[in-house]
Amino acid sequence: MSRSINHLQQMTIFVTVVTGGGCGVMYYLMQKNFAKSEYYRSAVEQLNDHSTAMANLGAPPLKLHNIHLTDRYNRVDHSIAQLKIPVTGSKTGGYLYTTSIRDAIMNRWHLQRVALQLKTGETIEIFPRTDSE
Repeated sequence: MSRSINHLQQMTIFVTVVTGGGCGVMYYLMQKNFAKSEYYRSAVEQLNDHSTAMANLGAPPLKLHNIHLTDRYNRVDHSIAQLKIPVTGSKTGGYLYTTSIRDAIMNRWHLQRVALQLKTGETIEIFPRTDSE
């Protein structure tokens, strides 16, 4: 009897480890897909090209963090992509809010809005460009 209980415990541990590992791999692959997407890359490029926003962050170096998958702001479907990307520099951090719309004919994503909200509460509109930049 104790042998079958020991075997059952080992099986439970094995299944738990495999399931946890699978979830970790899936999380990593989802983050990698976001980082490779056109709507993500174009928003980050806009941030990199905005000297005021980069100076406020204390970047370079600019660090991009994983998207919070449970945040309801983050959503992507066939026609719209809306992301909240955590970013930090050497001075402070914040969130890069981005909205893109997909052109169904050309199958390309076009930025609609990119804004950086700093931890201080200040919001810097990055795209479309304002006259101050």
